[in-house]
Amino acid sequence: MSAPKIAVIYYSTYGTNYAVAEEAARAAREAGAEVRLLRVAETAPQEVIDTQEPWKAHLEATKDIPVATPADMEWADGYFFSFPTRFGGAPSQIRAFIDTLGGVWAQGGLANKTVTASTSTGNNHGGMENTILSFYPTVMHWGAIIVAPGFTSDSIVEAGGNPYGYSGKAGAFDDKGKAAVAHQATRLVEVTAKLVDKVAEPA
Repeated sequence: MSAPKIAVIYYSTYGTNYAVAEEAARAAREAGAEVRLLRVAETAPQEVIDTQEPWKAHLEATKDIPVATPADMEWADGYFFSFPTRFGGAPSQIRAFIDTLGGVWAQGGLANKTVTASTSTGNNHGGMENTILSFYPTVMHWGAIIVAPGFTSDSIVEAGGNPYGYSGKAGAFDDKGKAAVAHQATRLVEVTAKLVDKVAEPA
């Protein structure tokens, strides 16, 4: 089976989704993938970030992680996205990144890629499911293939039971969450590898 190329792309304000992305990247590598861990560029004004020390500190601590680009999207065979919810949907930073992908999309560069997503919220009813479900129509427009974890592992149920993708409370990414994310990332690699091998088969 081929080693698929997986881009783990995250946006994180205080660190939860960064931790999720790190675990996803670790598990994907362990499953045999070539992985790029990438952050989505911060678009909030610095004067706003400076008013919240944890936000400022996290941004400084992760400044050396490469920023995701359209070229990374072209490179990858599959994507693991992790980002917090904002009023029941993806944050503006994620939407801004997606808005840079028109050129790649127009050339078919996002079609037939695999995608899975995860999120975090401030509380258990802060839009966890809706955030992921409202993101997936975007990748449908790309012609990408959604690889949801479903209930393919007990770890999904033990981490809260979201079949669309891992979700958890901000600041509470525990061992159960790590197990669910690792399963989701491994599943993404396995499905992506099958698709890559299928495309590579001689006619």
